[in-house]
Amino acid sequence: MSATSSPERRTLVQHPHRPGSARAALAYPDFRRMWMASFSSNIGTWMQNVILPVYILDRTDSTTLVGAMVFAQLGPLFFLSLPAGVIADRFDRRKWLIWMQLVQLAFSAALAPLAAANAPVWSIFLVAMGVGCGNALNAPAWSAMLPSLVSRDDLAGAVSLNSVLINGSRVVGPIIVAVLRSFGASIAQIFLINAVTYLFVVGGLLRTRIPRPAPSNQPGGLRALSSGIRIVRDRPAVSRLLATLFVFSLVSLPYVGLFAAVVRLNFGVKKNSTTYEWIYATWGMGACLGGLAIGTVFVGTDKRMLVRRGFAAFALFLGLFAVVRTPLWAFITGALLGFAYFATTTSMNTIFQSRLADNERGRVMALWFMAFGGTVPVGNMLFAPVMDAIGARWVLGFGAVCALGLSWWCDIERIDRRVEQQGGRHALKPDHTATFDEHGISTGE
Repeated sequence: MSATSSPERRTLVQHPHRPGSARAALAYPDFRRMWMASFSSNIGTWMQNVILPVYILDRTDSTTLVGAMVFAQLGPLFFLSLPAGVIADRFDRRKWLIWMQLVQLAFSAALAPLAAANAPVWSIFLVAMGVGCGNALNAPAWSAMLPSLVSRDDLAGAVSLNSVLINGSRVVGPIIVAVLRSFGASIAQIFLINAVTYLFVVGGLLRTRIPRPAPSNQPGGLRALSSGIRIVRDRPAVSRLLATLFVFSLVSLPYVGLFAAVVRLNFGVKKNSTTYEWIYATWGMGACLGGLAIGTVFVGTDKRMLVRRGFAAFALFLGLFAVVRTPLWAFITGALLGFAYFATTTSMNTIFQSRLADNERGRVMALWFMAFGGTVPVGNMLFAPVMDAIGARWVLGFGAVCALGLSWWCDIERIDRRVEQQGGRHALKPDHTATFDEHGISTGE
């Protein structure tokens, strides 16, 4: 009999492992099943994410069109995150997630014959946008579902494993692409492999019982969308973090979507070379270590301080990544850049979510996805033509300067002191040493 959604909270699983450890989280059959399925699927996603910009760049030799492709694939996060957040808080998450996996599977599979036939670029754009719409509608429900798969005592282990899942797949995917391409695999075949990996998540969801959202007295429809905005507006630290993330994603992160163009322009990497995939994987390894460090080495450190220092470190390493000219230095600075990037955003997310109640998370996290994933493609659209005109160095340098400014502007300790001096209070008692990953699981609760 297939699993169904249930309004009940998941019961505690008895296990011999230390509470909060990764082994404890893996003792939960549903979490273990979904973790393995999602890891497999995410590897396929990053295989497609790393090769699609290269395909467009090889066909058009235009950074501007690469930016347009990234916008087609990630832009839906900007427009659909808010309604997706309402859905995550109100409807059967399991059924919704299954449908969104199938939507992404269908559009990803459609990329394969189009690439094999060298179909018009506009048709590739439309299909990539279909994948992006499925991802945007899936993300808030997925982030709201994960914490229900383990008990509160074992959330710390789930955090660590989820960070490994997200950032590990960011490393493994490009490596697999590099190996497959060295053996002559076509880009169409890589797209098809990604489409098949969605079936792992569908199979996992069909066998997993996911609690339904608790009944809520919150408003629906457009009023629910606006309520998330009101929550952010009424909390100074939350609004500053969201505004910071918006600016950071817009002006400092265009290199993420335009990575293929940056590698080709700055480091002289030729067409059909797998060096790009290896540099991308090294950057992803740095991001993986950065996310893990926040939940291990810096687990007891005030995340407000880590945000300020993280922006300063990011500015330094992005500046170095802009000026180095050889692949060897690109590997080194890319890894450091990835570490600073993900350590900073994970710390920001920790503070952001520590100020939210459980019944607010779906709507407000939709704004986070909108600012984080949705603004990056807008920056790609803005800065890709600039990169075509004057090169990558100045675009990356501008992003580094802006990140340095954000290290001063995003001073949450200063904002908290001002709120307290004015006789205000936090909506929730924040835990500045908790650790949330980008899917909303906390080690501090």
